[in-house]
Amino acid sequence: MFKGSIVALITPFKDERLDESNYIKLINYHLENGTHGLVPGGTTGESPTLSHDEHKKIINLSIKECKNKIPVIAGTGSNSTSEAVELSMFADKAGADGLLIVTPYYNKPTQEGLYQHYKKINDSVGTPIIIYNIPSRSVIDMSVETMTRLFELKNIVGVKDATGDLNRAEQQRRSMGDKFIMLTGEDGNALEFNKKSGTGCISVTANVAAKLCSEMQNASLEKNNVDLQKRAEEINKILAPLNNALFIESNPSPVKYAASLLKLSPDDVRLPLVKITDPTKSAIKKALHHAALI
Repeated sequence: MFKGSIVALITPFKDERLDESNYIKLINYHLENGTHGLVPGGTTGESPTLSHDEHKKIINLSIKECKNKIPVIAGTGSNSTSEAVELSMFADKAGADGLLIVTPYYNKPTQEGLYQHYKKINDSVGTPIIIYNIPSRSVIDMSVETMTRLFELKNIVGVKDATGDLNRAEQQRRSMGDKFIMLTGEDGNALEFNKKSGTGCISVTANVAAKLCSEMQNASLEKNNVDLQKRAEEINKILAPLNNALFIESNPSPVKYAASLLKLSPDDVRLPLVKITDPTKSAIKKALHHAALI
């Protein structure tokens, strides 16, 4: 259903407003370079500082441009359950192929609270749901046991795992079996995650290296082809400096700067995020050169 290189798409701004024409341009860049899926309105899309109207607009634009081409997994999470339900119902009705729903941040719910949060959303829609587990940002970590309970519900189909713990991938696979979709949220461990029975990556790096990311995913998922496994390793080494450089400062400021160098999008971000410092700019330029992207 969902696999390969799925881009966590940046949201371009012009004069502090959503730049719709640039957004469509970005989508077409991915359609032309082999990206396997699209996530509008996630962390990298600066969802916390988008208005509800803007958030709905980018979901609609993504669905329209990607229809019958690649799946759209709309970011519809919130730390307010009712807000997450409302946005999820909107994306469901709009025709999203999936929903990416982050664990509720700041509130610090218990594991039972997490279960009830996702169950409420699950019961309100008919679209497949990917759990987004990112303890570094949300402060809470969904246990394998809670995730297993949720997988019994009709719409919960997988996880975007941003724990950085490769052992977790193995635990999840053992607990939930082969039908559970496991996507990493960490570009730096994308290849190793697939070796641990992962099926792809919801990627920041793909915003500026779409073709390389999709090629690496295609190759890495061919488990029995020695030559393609070697090719995946080669691309992983090419991308490694870029994967590191894009997280020197808070995402998505670095990747937006990289996108500006490739003339894909301006580097404007919304407060409280700010543009990156000169040392980080130098590191990104060096990494882009290493990957032969500039």
